[in-house]
Amino acid sequence: MAVPRAKPRLFRLGSWVEARRMAAILRQETIGGALLLGAALVGIVWANTPWSAGYASLREYQLGPSALHLDLSVATWAADGLLAIFFFVAGLELKREFVAGDLRDPRRAAVPVAAAIGGVAVPAILYLLIAGGAGGDATRGWAVPTATDIAFALAVLAVVGRHLPSALRTFMLTLAVVDDLIAILIIAVFYTTDLDVLPLLGALVPLAGFGLLVRRRVRSWWLLLPLAAATWVLVHESGVHATVAGVLLAFTVPVGSNGDGLAERFEHRFRPISAGVAVPVFAFLTAGVTIGGLDGLADALSDPAAVGVVAGLIVGKAIGITAATWLVARFTKASLDEGLRWADVVGLGMLGGIGFTVSLLIGELAFGPGSPRAEHVTVAVLAGSVGAALLATAVLRLRDRAHRRLQEAQAADEDHDGVPDAYQAGAADRKTGDGL
Repeated sequence: MAVPRAKPRLFRLGSWVEARRMAAILRQETIGGALLLGAALVGIVWANTPWSAGYASLREYQLGPSALHLDLSVATWAADGLLAIFFFVAGLELKREFVAGDLRDPRRAAVPVAAAIGGVAVPAILYLLIAGGAGGDATRGWAVPTATDIAFALAVLAVVGRHLPSALRTFMLTLAVVDDLIAILIIAVFYTTDLDVLPLLGALVPLAGFGLLVRRRVRSWWLLLPLAAATWVLVHESGVHATVAGVLLAFTVPVGSNGDGLAERFEHRFRPISAGVAVPVFAFLTAGVTIGGLDGLADALSDPAAVGVVAGLIVGKAIGITAATWLVARFTKASLDEGLRWADVVGLGMLGGIGFTVSLLIGELAFGPGSPRAEHVTVAVLAGSVGAALLATAVLRLRDRAHRRLQEAQAADEDHDGVPDAYQAGAADRKTGDGL
């Protein structure tokens, strides 16, 4: 007699090894998030002091070889160069998740991928509904509220959600990484105005050389770095945003089955550079807009493009992520894992509204650095991200208390073998295919 199949559940625990890896990433991103916020605050304060001219001069100072068309401003170097490191790390993480992580199972991957897609589509639609009738170039900013900032969001999650199940943390991290991949595709497709095909085809040569060397487990920086730099330069010269080169390079790096591949080694080496240097410097050079007090803030947020960004981040993200997750549950007839509530998902959806890094980048690409509308959108990204963070904090704090009580009640049942009982049960679920 056949045993009836158990009803599938959303947010089942993954493997204990993967949970420990996620915990290490969260600790690093928490520090990166704090540095990001600190750098952004310094930029905002400096730009609104009597010494703001010095900040503007720093942003606009040009350096680099003009023969290669790389005599760029410091702000452009931060957006095109430093953020390429950020997207290289994001690409490594994404490949690791889908090749060797718990999300290599399509059923488990479906939830965060669907949530990421919903979290991109709904804010974009909401933005267009609000700003579409404003005329001018307002519609170019439709992608600004579609991004989720990994460092900022995970920093908030680490502070207010210390007792949330690790499956929710994995969901949030993967959602943010997939979200970044979608953002890079949007940048490459919709914000590439003048495409030069020859340099883009030429970039395939150093990219292939880089891929060949890493496939042979070559780690010599003096071989890999020139090929990576050549790929970046050619992608930049083609008119495609240069950060795309970071993702392409990351996708060539092999992932080890036991956590010992070059992808893991590179991620361990470059994540501190990304979180501790690249993203904070970009935030410092981008977030500094002259607000002009409450009147200036009100003027900036009266721009329909700014209103669309705030609504997209605070409302659109929460609706899109939650609705997409609910639809997956509906069509797969899955239920939430034991102890979870839809309020957990809503809180994570609100957390996804922290746009910041990539939203600031898209805002500059859409409206041009330093333009009045770009500055209005920057203010909107900051306001929307802070608003989303505060709302998510209110919801997740309540849920964190509930999960803490549940974990305290379960603590007496642990067998102290080094692996929590819940993960041992999760291993059984993975064998039977009951987890999503």
